[in-house]
Amino acid sequence: MARLPAGIRFIISFSRDQWYRTFIFILTFLLYASFHLSRKPISIVKGELHKYCAAENEAEVRVNSQSQKASALPSPQLPDNETDCGWAPFDQDNYQQLLGALDYSFLCAYAIGMYLSGIIGERLPIRYYLTFGMLASGIFTALFGLGYFYNIHSFGFYVVTQVINGLVQTTGWPSVVTCLSNWFGKGRRGLIMGVWNSHTSVGNILGSLIAGYWVSTCWGLSFIVPGAIVAAMGIVCFLFLIEHPKDIACSSTLVAHPKSYGNGVHRFRLQKQALPDEKKLLDPETQCLLLSDGKYAVHQNHVITLPAEGGGSMAAISFTGALKIPGVVEFSLCLLFAKLVSYTFLFWLPLYITSVDHLDAKEAGELSTLFDVGGIFALSTTLCLAGGILAGVISDRLGKRASTCGLMLLLAAPTLYIFSTISKMGLEATIAMLLLCGALVSGPYALITTAVSADLGTHKSLKGNSHALATVTAIIDGTGSVGAALGPLLAGLISPSGWNNVFYMLMFADACALLFLIRLIHKELSCPGSATGDQVPFKEH
Repeated sequence: MARLPAGIRFIISFSRDQWYRTFIFILTFLLYASFHLSRKPISIVKGELHKYCAAENEAEVRVNSQSQKASALPSPQLPDNETDCGWAPFDQDNYQQLLGALDYSFLCAYAIGMYLSGIIGERLPIRYYLTFGMLASGIFTALFGLGYFYNIHSFGFYVVTQVINGLVQTTGWPSVVTCLSNWFGKGRRGLIMGVWNSHTSVGNILGSLIAGYWVSTCWGLSFIVPGAIVAAMGIVCFLFLIEHPKDIACSSTLVAHPKSYGNGVHRFRLQKQALPDEKKLLDPETQCLLLSDGKYAVHQNHVITLPAEGGGSMAAISFTGALKIPGVVEFSLCLLFAKLVSYTFLFWLPLYITSVDHLDAKEAGELSTLFDVGGIFALSTTLCLAGGILAGVISDRLGKRASTCGLMLLLAAPTLYIFSTISKMGLEATIAMLLLCGALVSGPYALITTAVSADLGTHKSLKGNSHALATVTAIIDGTGSVGAALGPLLAGLISPSGWNNVFYMLMFADACALLFLIRLIHKELSCPGSATGDQVPFKEH
């Protein structure tokens, strides 16, 4: 018999479960990357919505310093839908406040909707729920761009579009995190989700490049094209997303970790059988995260039992029950301030680069992608790993999610100060600091929104109730979205007094994020056995 080709041998070396798991990993990565792709255009287009005033003032200075012959020059003709300062109503002196209000409209709606999204999402089929959200998001992203072609100058139109878009985008995060957690066990969740969470940076980079391609010629397309991409990915989601491995008779556990039970009804039954000896099986650090009387923080009256398809039972946790899970409140408040910093960069970095380095909107948008590149690849003296990936690897090895986040927050605050100082020295300095800041700012944000959320959503105090995951994820990310809404708004209000003050605000936010983790860091460091690979918090072997 002839020897099989190398390519075929490679294909059959992986099991059916592994191929499906890889497919879900890539699919959910692309789905949520498209969400971030559609959020980026507004930050790129800001420099185009208000762009002519600076040039006009410089021209006036040159005219006044020269002879009277300048008065004979004809004034330049602008398109009918633009003024000498950009696009009305953003052509006024209060343009920074108006642009900040646009960001706040989207992010405030996103924060409010996120608290409801998880509760709704865990009671509906993920595939239908996510498909609806992506199609609606594509429509309203494109609708913002249609304002250019239909010559719309109503500030209310753009605000309403942003509000509705923010609401429908809340369908994304709880859905993809729940789906991914259904397919992957806890054993190496930090690394898996650290790699997977780079979809944020990839989506931002693609969104910046796509929006930047048209921003100087036809900024309406900077919204319409990303909107079409999100809607198209919604159709892909409807056709191909598999919510749970049991839907195609796959194993819900990784082969490398046979003792790790997957999420779902079977895991719930197995852990229910072990309830009498449950206290004996708890590792020391998990006990530290429970209440002082040794009882579980989540009581049965907070769990609602719903009928499942297979005749078993699945449990949906209440909002108050999810808040009682150890660590949810602390990580939620930490994410509030961490996301404030991250989203301020997301929505205002191109305009800051335009102001400091005097680049046009397209060049500033392209340069701003380096911040997201730093979120993927950061070079230090000993490591060259992604910010989010590095955080996941360290937390997997040490089992210290809070300590890993705390270390990166501690390093991020002085780095922000250095960035505010060095970025004014030239383009080269700006590039270097963008990469470094991107890694340190993205690390804690990536870890909390992925591995930490998934760990808490399947915490041992839930006794196998994996259906709490969507609610826990929504609470953590919803609280973080409050900070995401406040950051760009405050940047718009503070930036007229100087960009240095914006950076002071960001440094204060980093310090607050670190402060909320102090208790959890103390518990991680004080509990015996927490530094070993055998006994780590939120992990199962």
